[in-house]
Amino acid sequence: MEQNVKDQEHLKILSVFHYVVSVFMFVVASFFIIHIVLGASIVISPETMLDDKGHPPPAFIGWIFILMGSIVIFGGWSLAGCLIAAGRFLTRRKHYLFCLIVAGLNCLFVPLGTILGIFTLIVLLRDSVKGSFS
Repeated sequence: MEQNVKDQEHLKILSVFHYVVSVFMFVVASFFIIHIVLGASIVISPETMLDDKGHPPPAFIGWIFILMGSIVIFGGWSLAGCLIAAGRFLTRRKHYLFCLIVAGLNCLFVPLGTILGIFTLIVLLRDSVKGSFS
């Protein structure tokens, strides 16, 4: 019985930290809006970014900035949304496999996500916790 209470407490704490890390992830991914703005300015008005010899950068450089910034923002915001969902599912003890996958993906967000992901995996892989999910 005592182990069950400990498991429930650990899941509650992990749920809260999922919400906290999702906010950090959303903010960090939002920084890449700068890349999109920079890329758009290179594409739209390249004359504002002349080099030493007065030549503007090629347009494909701007498109690379736009593409890479968009990929990072989309990935970061998507993972932040998945973290919010996983935090909610941990509280409700539902969708075990989803929470396990998100914990693994969370390890990509160094260092906070890695720490949270490892602790989540440790807790979720306990047989007593696995049995509490419907």
